[in-house]
Amino acid sequence: MSLIEQIDRTRIPAHVAIIMDGNGRWAKARNLDRSEGHVEGVNTVRRITETASALGVGYLTLYTFSTENWNRPQAEVDALMHLIVVAIERETPDLIKNNVRLTMIGDLDRMPDEARRRLEKCMADTAHCSGLTLILALSYSARWELVRAARLMAADARSGKISPSDIDEHIMASYLSTAGIPDPDLLIRTGGDKRVSNFLLWQIAYSELSITDTYWPDYSADDFYRAIIDYQRRERRFGLTSEQLK
Repeated sequence: MSLIEQIDRTRIPAHVAIIMDGNGRWAKARNLDRSEGHVEGVNTVRRITETASALGVGYLTLYTFSTENWNRPQAEVDALMHLIVVAIERETPDLIKNNVRLTMIGDLDRMPDEARRRLEKCMADTAHCSGLTLILALSYSARWELVRAARLMAADARSGKISPSDIDEHIMASYLSTAGIPDPDLLIRTGGDKRVSNFLLWQIAYSELSITDTYWPDYSADDFYRAIIDYQRRERRFGLTSEQLK
């Protein structure tokens, strides 16, 4: 059986999140500038978005640019911002053709005004699409998101919109950037590092993890299929016993 034939289409994860790591190391291994790795990584984004969409994944969240990435050399930051905007604009017609809706989460106020406006236009252009939702985590960190949520809840508690005693997990989740989006069933990290790097810390509490040494530019549709197959072989107990699940 081929890899895709081994996938149970009735148990496709509703939400897959990916830490796309290894662009720079991929380029370094080939004696290329780091920017070449980011360019090749864009091709992988297209490949995996199309693959996830074809499988019926509902949401695909890509860790595109973290708040910590603002501390990289300015030339690399500028190049990344330019690449992200140009790539998304170029891909928007195909997103529409494939019924993919684009959205973003993160501290977008930190982004250059022109870049933010251009990306917001791409979001508006795909707003009518009803298939896969592609979520770009831009200028994002989970600690920023949790602090923001705490501030919003505190302001609403002060104004009487909510009572502090009523705050529970559901109310907390409603103040996050991902409000209304199911938590990731599967978190994939490429590049081999075994950490979550300040990504969706609240949302991945019970996500299944898939870590591969493969650098993001080399990550293939077959790699994605293998991650889904491995995910489907696991027993997700959410704190219960196997007997309780049966």
